[in-house]
Amino acid sequence: MPDVVDQVALAKLYGEPLFAMPTDLYIPPDALEVFLEAFEGPLDLLLYLIRKQNFNILDIPMAGVTRQYLVYVDEIRTRNLELAAEYLLMAAMLIEIKSRMLLPPKKSADGEEAEDPRAELVRRLLEYEQMKLASARLNEMPQLGRDVLRSQVYIEQALQPRFPDVNVVDLQEAWQDIIKRARLVQHHKITREELSVREHMSIILRKLQGRKFVEFENLFDTTRGMPVVIVTFIAMLELAKETLIEVTQAEAYAPIYVRITYQPA
Repeated sequence: MPDVVDQVALAKLYGEPLFAMPTDLYIPPDALEVFLEAFEGPLDLLLYLIRKQNFNILDIPMAGVTRQYLVYVDEIRTRNLELAAEYLLMAAMLIEIKSRMLLPPKKSADGEEAEDPRAELVRRLLEYEQMKLASARLNEMPQLGRDVLRSQVYIEQALQPRFPDVNVVDLQEAWQDIIKRARLVQHHKITREELSVREHMSIILRKLQGRKFVEFENLFDTTRGMPVVIVTFIAMLELAKETLIEVTQAEAYAPIYVRITYQPA
């Protein structure tokens, strides 16, 4: 019986106690029976065999690795022939490398030593391992939907746009412009005309009916003289006072518009 520590087994293998570390780190084929399809390809399986047995990847013992690899390929073929097809190509490559290593090395035409038959395989394994490690590091980073969730905030906005209030100075300047235009059209006929503010309030509402906005100056008929212009302006002020119309503008110093006050349903 091999040396033991306090007669206590180090582990159990297939139910049998193990009193010493094994000298042959051979991996039994049924050890991978559960997760054969978890390998991402032949390189993944080959790298697993090398790292599991602590082989030097730069000095791969081709005989042992090839033997174990073929055992696993046979195990795959008994369960999934389609999956085993891509592994057979790597098996053929391993057998070829093993055969070339059994032959005496040949020098090249210039007298240099021939390249190690394992060089190409080592290069592919190292590149694959680097990509696998990089993929693992990326997988450790927080991912949307797996580690973090996107927060969503809904902000209710009024359906009716809010326009800035018209400054008194802007309204005064617009009124003065109307006065200047009215003075350009003067009548010398002296007549007495009775003007009704209520009547002009109705006229303004009719002009605004069915229209979203009407420009301030378009509500004045300057051809009828100064009295009509003044009465129209007073009628507009009365309508604004009674909140029947809104006098607004899109931004400061922008044209002034008039519209009927929005009445919610």
